Amino acid sequence: MSVEERDRRWLLVSVSTAGAAASLRVHVWRRLRGLGALYLQQSVCLLPDRPQVARQIARLLGRVGHDGGTGRVLHVELTGPGEQERLVAEVQAASDTEYAEVLERIPGFFAELEMETARGRATYAEVEENEADLVRFRDWMAKIAARDYFAAPLGRQARAELARAEEAFAAFEEAALAADERAATSAPASEPASDSAGELAGGQPGGAPGQGLRVVDGGT
Repeated sequence: MSVEERDRRWLLVSVSTAGAAASLRVHVWRRLRGLGALYLQQSVCLLPDRPQVARQIARLLGRVGHDGGTGRVLHVELTGPGEQERLVAEVQAASDTEYAEVLERIPGFFAELEMETARGRATYAEVEENEADLVRFRDWMAKIAARDYFAAPLGRQARAELARAEEAFAAFEEAALAADERAATSAPASEPASDSAGELAGGQPGGAPGQGLRVVDGGT
């Protein structure tokens, strides 16, 4: 099957959770949205007919049936002129909306690194905090990419910005390590421990054992 033929095949998914627990309705909504479902109407949506998507839909419908709901999936092929292009454009637009949000938020990550560097606060604690933010961006991008079936235009720019964020964080991490090493080098040396035995021997370090000592009670 050619790429063009594959892209014309879709999964038409219909799910009803009427009479089932409210948690099932939320689960179905999250799973379908997570897959990038394009809703035609309430409880009816389209997804690209890809093997990995079909497997996840099959598992979801199994869960729905087990928990008291009903569901069905049909494999369909679009034949109407222009219909495929319109659906692909809708899916791409949804992905671009998500990529745009990443591009809107990621400058704040750069600003935070720049501010902490300017304040001289490239520390281990700041490295951990900014690494947690970077991990969130990575996970977010991975989820968007998984449902970006038709290579949305903003994807390349968002990936480039994430790569730039990775580089900026690596530089910040290096700066924090260098600051730690400088602090360790410039720390004052600790004073040598006193010679307790010598002090007892006569108030002077290195005194002969027994000197300066007086027997208080030598009774047997």
